[in-house]
Amino acid sequence: MAEVAGSHGVSWPTAHAAFVEHADALLLDPEPTAVLGIDETRRGKPRWVRDSPDESWRRVDPYDTGFVDLAGDQGLLGQREGRTSQCVVDWLTEQTQQFRHGILFVAIDPAAVYAKAIRTPGLLPNARLVVDHFHLVKLANDCLTKVRRRTIWEQKGRRGRKVDPAWANRRRLLRAKESLSTNGFATMWNTLLDADPSGQILAAWIAKEELRSLLALARTQPSRDVIAARLYAFYAWCASTRIEELHTLASTVETWWPEIEAFLDTGITNAKTEGLNRLVKQVKRSGCGFRNVTNQHRRVRFHCTRTARAATATSRSLPG
Repeated sequence: MAEVAGSHGVSWPTAHAAFVEHADALLLDPEPTAVLGIDETRRGKPRWVRDSPDESWRRVDPYDTGFVDLAGDQGLLGQREGRTSQCVVDWLTEQTQQFRHGILFVAIDPAAVYAKAIRTPGLLPNARLVVDHFHLVKLANDCLTKVRRRTIWEQKGRRGRKVDPAWANRRRLLRAKESLSTNGFATMWNTLLDADPSGQILAAWIAKEELRSLLALARTQPSRDVIAARLYAFYAWCASTRIEELHTLASTVETWWPEIEAFLDTGITNAKTEGLNRLVKQVKRSGCGFRNVTNQHRRVRFHCTRTARAATATSRSLPG
């Protein structure tokens, strides 16, 4: 903003006022969409604050919750400061009744606060929650990593090193089985069979692959029998072990099963929301931080709409 003001010989407030007028003319109220994506982004570093000298210090984690049109090309529909149930309820309440009733699916990560907000009676009467499969696979990978680290510590009494087969194969463990070469899979499997007598690391890897096999049924129009069979295979494998991390993973899947089943039925993901999160972070970094939250939200939404991005690309391509 300062660079633009300097090039035109005006003050910063003048350049900013011109941008606000232009942005507000383009950023109209959101139009109804059938699929809504919700996710959070960090706005800044954690800070310690206190309201008065007599009160104790408290940690403040500045987050923004974003709302994205997953069914159309509106991009980022809006942001609200915070990542709580109330901020989601407040933003949705501000929208029209036509907008709220038109939402059929809401895609989120496994966040209880967002699920609680969507389940508020009367808020989104026609909406069905969908959990993004990327975060479920990440939970399985995190579970596998915890088992690997704990196993090495129990065996060696220290953290993993590159001389440890489990540590050396840590990347292969997190990759999908179909992306591993025949030699790579054989090396990982045979090495861990010899290095881990307890078999816990490979057991966690198999659980992760069973969950991936279940999630792979999305967009294949699977029958209820096929879904039930793969879900049972995942539960049965986790229950057959004495690994607490796998029991926790199975409990998480059981808790979110209605939302996971909705993903298997629809194939809806939050990928577009994650992509816009990258643009949100770009705006934050290029601005070197924002003091005014309203200005930041306006600039972020302007940058995350197809119309604004197309206009920017066109202006940059004009001959100078």
